[in-house]
Amino acid sequence: QVQLVESGGGLVQAGGSLRLSCTASGRTFSSSAMGWFRQAPGKEREFVAAIAYSGGHTYYTDSVKGRFTISRDNGKNTVYLQMNSLKPEDTAVYFCAARPGYGLTSDNTLYDYWGQGTQVTVSS
Repeated sequence: QVQLVESGGGLVQAGGSLRLSCTASGRTFSSSAMGWFRQAPGKEREFVAAIAYSGGHTYYTDSVKGRFTISRDNGKNTVYLQMNSLKPEDTAVYFCAARPGYGLTSDNTLYDYWGQGTQVTVSS
């Protein structure tokens, strides 16, 4: 069993930055692909970024490329999402997810464990 706890969300003006953190319990973190997803009101959950268990491979949705960076610290069981140049359309609840034993993917149905989410609000 893996428990994920996100933190770092908040209210920021357009153009600003936030860093989200997701800390995992359990011993499978270092062998898990990790992903960040987001869900805006009235919309489906969408993929944001993913990182392989080693941190050697990353993948981003087109709308955040060049602005967001996903990283991980396996010694701290934590994955991060650095978000720069934020836009109002980035406003959403952000979730981290874990996929033990498999490679990274943008398909949310393939992740086994989810955090409770953290709200990010970007004002114009």
